[in-house]
Amino acid sequence: MEPTRNDIIEALRQLIDPFAGRDVVSLDLVRDVSVKDGFVVIALDSISPGTESQLDLERKAEELVRSVPGVKNVIVRVGWVVPRVQPNLEKQSVPGVNNIVAVSSGKGGVGKSTVAVNLAVSLSRYGARVGLLDTDVYGPNVPIMVGVNSEPKVSGQRLLPHQAHGVRVMSLGFLNPGDRPVVWRGPMLHTAVRQFLYDVEWGELDFLIVDMPPGTGDAQLSLAQLVPVQGAVLVTTPQEVSLADVRKAFNMFEQVRIPVLGIVENMSYFICENCSTRHDIFGAGGGQRLAEKFNTTLLGRVPLSIEVREGGDLGVPIVVSNPEGAQAKAFREIADNVAIRLSVLSLTTGGLPVLDMGDSRGDRFAV
Repeated sequence: MEPTRNDIIEALRQLIDPFAGRDVVSLDLVRDVSVKDGFVVIALDSISPGTESQLDLERKAEELVRSVPGVKNVIVRVGWVVPRVQPNLEKQSVPGVNNIVAVSSGKGGVGKSTVAVNLAVSLSRYGARVGLLDTDVYGPNVPIMVGVNSEPKVSGQRLLPHQAHGVRVMSLGFLNPGDRPVVWRGPMLHTAVRQFLYDVEWGELDFLIVDMPPGTGDAQLSLAQLVPVQGAVLVTTPQEVSLADVRKAFNMFEQVRIPVLGIVENMSYFICENCSTRHDIFGAGGGQRLAEKFNTTLLGRVPLSIEVREGGDLGVPIVVSNPEGAQAKAFREIADNVAIRLSVLSLTTGGLPVLDMGDSRGDRFAV
């Protein structure tokens, strides 16, 4: 008995995406199905860029399809589709930018910029087109962390972002180098945020990661008022003094109607190189308790490491300098979870509009 396309599709209706909780057919994640003489080739989309998640989806799809009578062999190809959350039409989108993600914290000193830089580079290494905007005008550290210290070029009336580690980067630190302080009131900061969003030639981006200043002040309000921000990532360390401020940041984003994608617990613990003992220098479990309190996701825990600090000082993010280390793996997990959370969020805002990552697997299969 020769299996048909419909037979294969019906089998795939049993394949549940673990993150969205629905089958891949109803989610429109079946890209293509080819059947000939009992040989089946399937192209699936995954809402996770992580290799392990894609391999698991591939394995489960193959098992289901092999059980269809008449199937002799199965090849399953799985690729990542970048989410595009439906924008708030009341706000002006940044041309070419699909998802804006704010990385914020309630206080300074928790490694927010480190998280923003490594998140951006991790998403880029997954194959996405990524921009990084440093709006921390009073302490712009991103130029140091990405290893760029020159002024950006200008094309017409628009600034051209620098390229660093596969990411397009813009920061006030490029325009105001050295030790000169920025002494601005709120309206000037609002104008600067607007110019960095609309007067920079960002091009086509899947993600624009915005490194926010610490706290809940003018920059956060300006970003919320100007553009549709698809989600926020909140960075904390495990101790209570940091958690207290992050709780305020969470409530602030709720007030301005920006979804919080989850919590990153930075400097989570330290593994001694000599004795291999784990030390909870800043306490333990704070990020998880905070995520549970606000019914959100713990996106990941990043261990404390001298390498992360050294990489930040040298302009080489840890995901570049030591991609197999524990810290880089933690940042990749965070990037994976951010992408997943955005995709799940997009399902609640009118479907899953996605951007093809250049995979020439044919047209999407219409069910």
